[in-house]
Amino acid sequence: MREVTKRRWRVVLDVLLGLFLAFIVASETVGSRSWWELAGGLAVVAGSVATARRYPAVSLGIALAGALAVPFPYGDRVPVWVVFVLVAMCYQAALRMERARPGLLLGAAVVVLGLPLALLVAPDGVGDWAAMVAILVFAGLSPWLLGRYVRLRGELARTGWRRAEEMESRQRLVADQARLRERARIASDMHDSLGHELSLIAVRAAALEVAGGLDDGQRDAAAQLRTSAAAATERLREIIGVLREDAAPVEPVQGDLGELVARARASGLLIDSTMDNALAPPMVARAAYRVVQEALTNVAKHAPGAAVTVRVTSTGSQTSVSVVNAPRPAGPLPGTASGHRGLIGLRERVRLVGGTLQAGPRDGGFAVTATLPHDAAPVEETPELREAADDAVGQSTSARALELARRDVRRSLVLAVAVPLALFGLVLAIGGIVFLYQWNSSELPAPVYERMRLGQFRTELALPERQRAARPTRGEPPAVPGAVCEYYGAGRSFLNDDYAAYRLCFAEGKLVSKDWFAEGGS
Repeated sequence: MREVTKRRWRVVLDVLLGLFLAFIVASETVGSRSWWELAGGLAVVAGSVATARRYPAVSLGIALAGALAVPFPYGDRVPVWVVFVLVAMCYQAALRMERARPGLLLGAAVVVLGLPLALLVAPDGVGDWAAMVAILVFAGLSPWLLGRYVRLRGELARTGWRRAEEMESRQRLVADQARLRERARIASDMHDSLGHELSLIAVRAAALEVAGGLDDGQRDAAAQLRTSAAAATERLREIIGVLREDAAPVEPVQGDLGELVARARASGLLIDSTMDNALAPPMVARAAYRVVQEALTNVAKHAPGAAVTVRVTSTGSQTSVSVVNAPRPAGPLPGTASGHRGLIGLRERVRLVGGTLQAGPRDGGFAVTATLPHDAAPVEETPELREAADDAVGQSTSARALELARRDVRRSLVLAVAVPLALFGLVLAIGGIVFLYQWNSSELPAPVYERMRLGQFRTELALPERQRAARPTRGEPPAVPGAVCEYYGAGRSFLNDDYAAYRLCFAEGKLVSKDWFAEGGS
């Protein structure tokens, strides 16, 4: 249903656009009674609008062909409807065409075909062809570039979002692997500690079984206790063994913080430590050990030579861990960038003991702090908590990639706007310089004009080297039959829109008439 509605709206928009362009053509051509121009303009509008969606290249070709109407003589009038058609259809064609080459080839073909056409039918020849090319550049190329930009921006945005989704999914897998690895380490720790205790129970039960002074029932009970403890130990070994295949423990379960810090100092780290975790339960102490271990590993990897402050304090209710390093004096060690897997695993271990972990830059360095309650259930892992954790460890690689893509799109927009504007400014500057030169070099001084007498030969007159191209379009007196007329500037400013001019008409090399005329003068 939604697609049908969209299709209907597209048809309505195409019809409205066609009616608007047809109105522009009719309003311009009916007054001048240029019926061939009216028929051709309506045909261009109908053909380009009808094929715009399904065959955008054909639509573009028809719209560009309409520009060939510019060189035809209309009494010093440029057909404005060509500009409207080019702006609308070139933009839509660029928006829908997958490749830019067909559009560029069509534009080049129209430019080439327009030159012989202008030489054959246009009153000013190359000048009218240049006007057609200027209209193609600014009414065709600029909307074409804008349409290409909009299309590429849309494609880039869609590709960027797909890439972002893929990267986010990949990062979630990495984070999940890190969490599972940390859980496997916790399970391994449980095996090492709990298995040890179960083994002690089995040994003591075996000693009780062979001890003297017990009756048969007591020995059977001791034997059953020994058998159950041995079976529990074996069952625990089988379960944890499956986890150890993917994530074997890498450090002893009964790690001592003092030994850990001492080993880190021996490796070259500058550590100021205060540690008091005597009141912490075993799992909390283990979590504190892992926090300090991972934080020191990160310092050695990413901030070698930086001073580190380690604080571990325990009360009756919680243990606080803080590892803060100063700004690194040199760059990080060579190697791949951090994937933050260690911090993800730490966050999972801290969550499972009911605590909270904070990790991020501080005063130019980096700080890892954890609060570990002694008697708390694991914190429930919600999507909001996972997203906040990922942001805290700087996992938004896809966001950074998307921002770079957006930056490229903004740069392409600047180019799409700047190139036509720069081209327009360049053409305007060159045209202005040529116009001023032609204006000044075609100026006929008033005293020279006053001294001219009818019947003088042209070779006797001191005329400017060029004729005036910009002259009044109305107010010109009738010319002498059979005479060739020349036009020169009459001293008016080029800012005056009536462009007053002197007209000198010659027959057989003799001056037969001289006139001054202007649109608003007499």
